[in-house]
Amino acid sequence: MKLRNLRIGVRLGIGFGISLAMLVLVIVAASTISEHNRSKMATQLQAANAKTILANAMKSALLEGAVAMRNMGLQTEVGAMQSEVDRVQAQRKIYVKSRDTLTSTGLSDAEKAILATVEQLDKKIGASFSEAIGQALAFNAEGAAKVIAANIEPPSRLMLVEINKLVDIQLLATQKTLDNTVVDGSALRMLMAIIGLVAVAVSLACAWTLTRSITHPLRDAVKVAKRVSAGDLSQPVNANGKDEIGELMQALKDMNDSLAKIVAEVRTGTDTIATASSEIAAGNLDLSARTEQQAAALEETASSMEELTGTVRQNAENARDGNQFATGASDVAVQGGVVVATVIHTMGQINDSAKKIVDIISVIDGIAFQTNILALNAAVEAAQAGEHGRGFAVVASEVRSLAQRSATAAKEIKVLIGDSMEKVGTGSKLVAQAGLTMEEVVSSIRRVTEIMAQIARASHEQSAGIEQVNHAISQMDQVTQQNAALVEEAAAAAGAMQDQAAVLAGVVHVFKLGDQVGSLIIRPSLPARPKPAIPTGCKVQLPVPAKKRPPAPEQVRANSAERTEDWEEF
Repeated sequence: MKLRNLRIGVRLGIGFGISLAMLVLVIVAASTISEHNRSKMATQLQAANAKTILANAMKSALLEGAVAMRNMGLQTEVGAMQSEVDRVQAQRKIYVKSRDTLTSTGLSDAEKAILATVEQLDKKIGASFSEAIGQALAFNAEGAAKVIAANIEPPSRLMLVEINKLVDIQLLATQKTLDNTVVDGSALRMLMAIIGLVAVAVSLACAWTLTRSITHPLRDAVKVAKRVSAGDLSQPVNANGKDEIGELMQALKDMNDSLAKIVAEVRTGTDTIATASSEIAAGNLDLSARTEQQAAALEETASSMEELTGTVRQNAENARDGNQFATGASDVAVQGGVVVATVIHTMGQINDSAKKIVDIISVIDGIAFQTNILALNAAVEAAQAGEHGRGFAVVASEVRSLAQRSATAAKEIKVLIGDSMEKVGTGSKLVAQAGLTMEEVVSSIRRVTEIMAQIARASHEQSAGIEQVNHAISQMDQVTQQNAALVEEAAAAAGAMQDQAAVLAGVVHVFKLGDQVGSLIIRPSLPARPKPAIPTGCKVQLPVPAKKRPPAPEQVRANSAERTEDWEEF
């Protein structure tokens, strides 16, 4: 099975798995051997240590027993002597127990020979030991001392010498164990070094194989990328393998083919863009001329609307003044009507007073008539009285004369009052007619005032509407001017786009394409568009765009963003 058919992750997993397996093998081997050596050393050291402890216990029991036995011979009291005897027996038991325990352990031949010698010496001491205790209990210190000095002390010294030999043997065994441990450690290190070298060799072999299976295809991919970056799209790309690098090579192959097709299409598109940009430039120039013509017409319209606005504003002011004058006349007419109504009321009061005067005069006339009758009766009575009634007759004659004169004056006054009443009645009628006339005048003036107010309001609304129209025309003029500027910018942008199309064509021609890719692209042909004609009779000077260098792509994108905002406003 080829490594190229395995995924990179699987290959890396196999390589790391082998390395880890070798590492685990080294660790397991080192742990096993080290544990074996440690267990062996621990067993030997424990055995030597146990033998040393037992030998030291035997030696200590001998020494303690010897001291107790010497003290026993020196005691003079039974209790103290018995205590030392017990001490000697206790140390004897300790010695026997330690000897038996040491004998039960695994002993070498030398150790067995030493213990045999110690046993023989101990048998020699046994009988003397009982004898010395008996002498001591009999308070024969001298006899006990002789027995100890002659039969117990010399064998005891020999036993101590043999026991020390046994201890020395254990020390030598311990040192030998330590030396063997050092040797085993060196052998273990050598074995570990060999196993480690084998593991490193296997890991390096796996790493070299895996690296080669990854780097060689990557080097091929880098070569393909460099060819593409140099513009060479004509070389075929071989995509082998089923791993990630094989997929990368397949993707590079697809990219190379797609890029070749795109470049071929871009080559064709640059010619189309150049043709379209030239037509856009011509159309923008024509649109600029029409926009300037429209701007001039809007300026004239704005001027006419300003004059019309002034005239309408003057009419509105005149209507406002007429309304004020009509309002003043209406107020004066209302005041005149009030005065006429007052005069009518006064004439009525005068007529009523005249009627009352006529009634009073009628009363006076009646009184004068009755007075005349009374005076006539008085004259008749005076005539009948004769001489006696002469003075009374003179008085009655005077009274009758006064009554006649009063009646005459009352008649004249009545006639005058009647004439005055007729004139007052005529004046009242005339004043009433004047009041009606004044009411009609006031009503007419009110209607005129309302009409003038309506005219003033209409003139004001008309003035406001015309001002709004004038403002709208001004805004249209500004927008038209902006559109003209935008059209000029669009013309310049079209020229820049044409230059950029030429630059793009030069850039695209850097790529090398195969014959198959070039044959797949069909160059579209644009139909010839007629140049828009400018209407006759309009003398419009076409703006000549300034020659500009082709802007950088970043600047073109920024200008495009700004023009997009301006075109949205347009």
